[in-house]
Amino acid sequence: MAKTLTKYDLEERLINFSVLIIDIVNEMPNTKAANHLSGQLVRSGTSPALNYGEAQSAESRKDFIHKMKVILKELRETFVCLKIIHRCKLFKTEEKIIIAKEENNELISIFVKSIETAKNNLNSNKS
Repeated sequence: MAKTLTKYDLEERLINFSVLIIDIVNEMPNTKAANHLSGQLVRSGTSPALNYGEAQSAESRKDFIHKMKVILKELRETFVCLKIIHRCKLFKTEEKIIIAKEENNELISIFVKSIETAKNNLNSNKS
């Protein structure tokens, strides 16, 4: 029987993802390109965990959907940044990049589905 993902589990996943992103950033070389991308990655890669707390305190379903979309946007930005870092080989441990990309992709799927469900619930409540 598959375990249902609870809000706490998702929050923990987002926090663990942020920690992985910080680990990757801390291992990146000190070059102009790596410094630029690491700054971008640390912002977009840690933002979902922080914004998730805000989404849990949303003032309405519309506000919740908006905050979830912000998280999704940051996750997509993070994914592109990880792909650039991977292709340019701006990392110390390739395994961490691969794990981060896989987790990032899973998180994107979770948030796409969550937003879709929230929108459907909003629309069914209007009827």
